[in-house]
Amino acid sequence: MNRRAWLLFLAVSVLWGIPYFLIKVAIEDLSPMLVVAGRVGIAALVLLPIAAARGSLAKLRGRMGWVVVLSVVHILGPFLLITYGETHISSSLTGLLIAVEPVAIALLMLRSERLAPIRVTGLVLGFGGVALLVGLDLSGDRLGLLGAGMVLVAAISYAVATMLVQRRLADVPAESLVGATTGITTLALLPFAAFSLPSHSVRTEAWASLAALGLFCTALALLAFYQLIGEVGSTRAGLVTYVNPVVAVLLGVVLLNESFGLSTLAGFALVAAGCWLSTRPVPEIAAPVGTEPVVVAPVVAEPVVAEPVVAATENRDPVQTTRP
Repeated sequence: MNRRAWLLFLAVSVLWGIPYFLIKVAIEDLSPMLVVAGRVGIAALVLLPIAAARGSLAKLRGRMGWVVVLSVVHILGPFLLITYGETHISSSLTGLLIAVEPVAIALLMLRSERLAPIRVTGLVLGFGGVALLVGLDLSGDRLGLLGAGMVLVAAISYAVATMLVQRRLADVPAESLVGATTGITTLALLPFAAFSLPSHSVRTEAWASLAALGLFCTALALLAFYQLIGEVGSTRAGLVTYVNPVVAVLLGVVLLNESFGLSTLAGFALVAAGCWLSTRPVPEIAAPVGTEPVVVAPVVAEPVVAEPVVAATENRDPVQTTRP
């Protein structure tokens, strides 16, 4: 990756490691529906005027069908699933489970890429890590299992969205794409959010968390992420989830006093190893040892030169002495 790609990668890694902590703070006073509607509404209010000023909204013409699909699989569905899921599990575990996104991308690309043994190993390790995280951290907790399942579905939805951006919407300016998807999501959630307004006093920390979610973790992060996909493709862009869990766990443990045991560390190690192996380039099939490649020499046409006419003799026919 070039310098610009690395800067985008680091920015997204940090910006998407923070939301799980901010969501945990916000849902203590605000409903999950209001948190999701609020963060996407803030992002839309910021980005749509910018896109309109730049005249880039015209790029959306003829693409609105795919933009609506992207709104569902990258904003509406995952944001709701993660926010409601965090009502049952810790922010640390949420960040760790989202790390399976590269594994999901590898699974979705099986039809177009060869299933090499290294990728099979990566997929097995990744699922083993998820099983360890969910099985040991949430043993016997039905609501916890439900929350973890919602987060895992969100990770798969993120993987689908990442590939969709690369294959269908890569040429759309990022501010227009993010503004449109967050705007569509806001319109879809507004009627439900209107019935979720708080009836009690809300702490300043909750409102501040909501504002940070909208400005930094939604608007700015999505802008950087879509540009990253354009720079390095969906597979490499999905690797931001290597760093996201580190930020999420540090914030959860230090600021929210969440537990972090050896089982969590082992589960994350398996998930990270699985992601790394499942997204490695597949080596080319080497030729058998001892065989040399067959080199076909180019065929060069020789110029046709007519032979001079030789006078007929007793043993030759005059017609046969001239060769074309």
